[in-house]
Amino acid sequence: MFKTKTLRLWPLVTSAIFGFLLAFLLLMPEAYSKNKSIYKILKNKIVVMQQIISYVDHFYFDIVDMDKIMDGAFHGLMEELDPHSTYIPAKEQENIEELFRGNFQGIGIEFDVLHGYITVISPVPDSPSDHVGLQSGDRIIAINGDDAYKITKDEVIKKLRGKKGTSVEITIRRIGLDEPFDVTIIRDDIPIYSVGAATMIDDETGYILLRRFSATTKKEVKKAIEKLDRHNFKKLIFDLRGNSGGYLEQAASVSNLFISTRDTLVYTKGKISDANQAFISDPQKGRNDFSLIVLINRGSASASEIVSGAVQDLDRGLIVGETSFGKGLVQRQLPLEGGAAIRITMARYYTPSGRLIQRPYKEGDDLTYYKELYAKDRETMLDSLKQLRPKYKTRQGRIVYGGGGITPDIYIAYKNMLTKETQKLLRNPERPIFNFSSTYATQNELDVKDFNNFKKDWQVNQSIYSQFLDYLDSDSITYNPDSLQKDKSLIYNRIKSEIAGSIWGKDESTSIRLALDNQVSEAIKYFNEADAFLRYRN
Repeated sequence: MFKTKTLRLWPLVTSAIFGFLLAFLLLMPEAYSKNKSIYKILKNKIVVMQQIISYVDHFYFDIVDMDKIMDGAFHGLMEELDPHSTYIPAKEQENIEELFRGNFQGIGIEFDVLHGYITVISPVPDSPSDHVGLQSGDRIIAINGDDAYKITKDEVIKKLRGKKGTSVEITIRRIGLDEPFDVTIIRDDIPIYSVGAATMIDDETGYILLRRFSATTKKEVKKAIEKLDRHNFKKLIFDLRGNSGGYLEQAASVSNLFISTRDTLVYTKGKISDANQAFISDPQKGRNDFSLIVLINRGSASASEIVSGAVQDLDRGLIVGETSFGKGLVQRQLPLEGGAAIRITMARYYTPSGRLIQRPYKEGDDLTYYKELYAKDRETMLDSLKQLRPKYKTRQGRIVYGGGGITPDIYIAYKNMLTKETQKLLRNPERPIFNFSSTYATQNELDVKDFNNFKKDWQVNQSIYSQFLDYLDSDSITYNPDSLQKDKSLIYNRIKSEIAGSIWGKDESTSIRLALDNQVSEAIKYFNEADAFLRYRN
């Protein structure tokens, strides 16, 4: 009896709520009432929404989570705008703030739910997901054996986060593989620093890996450069691969570190005056005493493209790698009642030459937007369309292109020819290479004076490799000897890298790994061209 009365009262309650909402909208300040037609639309649609909610609550056969339904409606509203405008529920907003300002424990992926599937945008570098080999475009179809289709972002976070040391099993469907596969991931602390590594590749060449653009990025990059100064670096590879962006202001500040002239670094244009900004470099904060190569790939987006676009347009350095993501839209995050927020596109940003690098998109079709990004023949397709894209000129008069990301000056594809067995070993949640290497470093005298001596002279040999295979056997880790033999050079490199990391730290570990990074190795060959830009600036 009580339930029946409640159901009958619900339409009256919703009527009161939406009546109040409508009245509020009609009485909004003049600042938000320039488009008069919107109120007629809202008046009609709110009445329809009231009816739908009343019918669902009264007639639907099962218990309804109205909060969940309304969140879905808000998501749908924002998805009709552009691929980067979004509604952020309160709990998810907390997670985002943690990523840029705090810390958390989990598996470490940037993801989105596209057409019902958890889609990996990129694994967080040095996170558990990165260690087990998750890739951009991977779909998580099950979590701990439970079907993950049409799971909400909030549910994803609940299931994937957890205390350090606990495990979660996910089932991955990967583009190019016929069958899905399971991966067990051990949760850990998720790295929150912007700079992932700052190290020397050789006697003259420094290397900085930048993961994201957070509130402290400019300070971190400046500190990293100062570290390389102590090694008297003359050349720098600034690695923005997989960097999905972050704060616009930080992107401009980082760009300024490389620009020693007074120039426009980036500017934005929008509908309201607050959206129109220009970021001008301060010559006293920039440096031009080293050659610069910026590494990018299809995962380099937003703030990463601002930096690479400024470097390219102002002829400060050479852009190398793959064509970037193509995100030329600026979002502002606005708070909502209850801790939720919306991230709404308020402007387009333009590189110094006037380029808008945003990729074409169809409103409401995010799947196609991201699917194009992960296409195997993406670079060939973009190159074939190059002449149709708008052309701009750099400071020296070189032709650059808008409308589809930052096109590198030198295209270098990333090569990964590892066997499936080796990939399986690398993503083993028990991390056998790390465990073996750290134990070896502790139990054996390496007879090296310092890291430089270790890097140049110390080598993994057949004896150490055999010990590693024995370790796999003792730990009941299955492997195919013939497959591993094909990738022996990489196994050698990883063992050496993990030993270096165990003794000296992550920067030294990265320095060893870079030896087998084909994009880095190839990029170094083009410093003569980068030097030419430096001579021009001087």
